[in-house]
Amino acid sequence: MQRAGSQQQTRRSTVVVKAMFAGQGMAPQLKGAIDNLIQSNKIVVFMKGTKQFPQCGFSNTVVQILRNVDAPFETVNILENEALRTGMKEYSQWPTFPQVYIDGEFFGGCDIMIEAYQSGELTELLERIKNE
Repeated sequence: MQRAGSQQQTRRSTVVVKAMFAGQGMAPQLKGAIDNLIQSNKIVVFMKGTKQFPQCGFSNTVVQILRNVDAPFETVNILENEALRTGMKEYSQWPTFPQVYIDGEFFGGCDIMIEAYQSGELTELLERIKNE
């Protein structure tokens, strides 16, 4: 469970990421803000919509998987900022959304999450991270 201060930091980081840029591509400040957000949270999902209101089936599937394994996670709505949407594709070298980061590293998209969930790999990974 995140402490209140950590949640406030996450919200500030999310606001910075969403609000910083209106241009195209990956600005160094955007990369730094994304790095900070990913490092500040065990699980971050860059997706269409939010965990309360996913705006595509793939994003909804990832949210449901993370809820099923009772994993605390943050989401960033890539539809709110075109620079973020474009930048995330460059950042991860992954062309589609959602993009899931676990323990500071890119884990994959919806198909990879489904496979990891069905095989038990996701639950094992999350248990290992929780116990670190």
